[in-house]
Amino acid sequence: MNNIRRIQEALIQQGLDAILITDEKNQRYATGFPFTDGYVLVAREKAWLITDSRYIEAAEKIAGGCCTVQMFDRGHSAVSLLKAALAEAGVEKLAAEEEKLSYASFAALSRNLEKQFYASKGLLMGLRASKNQEEIDSMIQAQRISEKALEKTLTLIKPGMTEREVMAELSYYMLKFGSEGNSFDPIVVTGKNTSMPHGVPGDTVIQAGDFITMDFGSLKNGYCSDMTRTVAVGYATEEMRNVYNIVLQAQLAGIAAARSGIPGKLIDKAARDVIEAAGYGAYFGHGFGHSLGLDIHEPPLAGPRGEALMAENDLCSAEPGIYIPGKFGVRIEDVMIIRKDGAEVITKAPKMELIVLNN
Repeated sequence: MNNIRRIQEALIQQGLDAILITDEKNQRYATGFPFTDGYVLVAREKAWLITDSRYIEAAEKIAGGCCTVQMFDRGHSAVSLLKAALAEAGVEKLAAEEEKLSYASFAALSRNLEKQFYASKGLLMGLRASKNQEEIDSMIQAQRISEKALEKTLTLIKPGMTEREVMAELSYYMLKFGSEGNSFDPIVVTGKNTSMPHGVPGDTVIQAGDFITMDFGSLKNGYCSDMTRTVAVGYATEEMRNVYNIVLQAQLAGIAAARSGIPGKLIDKAARDVIEAAGYGAYFGHGFGHSLGLDIHEPPLAGPRGEALMAENDLCSAEPGIYIPGKFGVRIEDVMIIRKDGAEVITKAPKMELIVLNN
């Protein structure tokens, strides 16, 4: 899968001659090659992938149909190959990834290529927001792997295990069931630690009556999944069940409000209103959700300051939470596909009732 043609059409629309792509995820989006070193240059009529001897054979096999693949070495520097490509394409207005390129790299490339860079105005991230069916299928495959790993891990959790041990089981089974790796470092927290939305798994021991929050994701064809489930061990108090149900109703309200063409903050508001009405507004500090794809966090966002409009076929998380310091926290997270008339949830793991484990 490559998106060279889409990028070329966007260049023409923005009045740009070419874009130099340095970010690994953007390079993969453009060429289909899981790139690790080098450059991709996309001009209006032609594209180049420039890499070194470690990757040249694989690059030619995967991206040779959409790009001119060239190798830099001691006799032919990457800069010299780029300058030749720019001259061949007659590039005057060369864009850079302003969201990804460091100032030091920007300055060095501009000086070495003897070109002024123009802002791409979010060209690549804008294209990446709306997923095609192949991308969606990869993310669904990743989600199914995560759900299978969760199902297995839930049979293993019992008092006396540590957070780190549960994280290790999740990571192992995601790999065993086909993941290319973790889409981010898994979050597994228990007891009072569940009040920390991004707590780091440690040696805290699971006890009966604890919540466990597990936030994790798989990778398939480079695309991410993301999910969170909060479960109880042994038993749950009435307060725990009440907070869980408030979070669930907030999530369902946000999902019901989601559709393309509206700012993300309206989706967030629908969920936040439920939590605030229940008296827990002070304990929901983060946004309702974020888009994802090749990166685990992509724009647009469904948060309180989410002004950008949600794109059709954007995949966005739905993850409200309530976090009571020193006590416990609850988060439930699914991923949804934004459609014209609503949202389609691709996450299938159970959530409608609090799961209480009795292993």
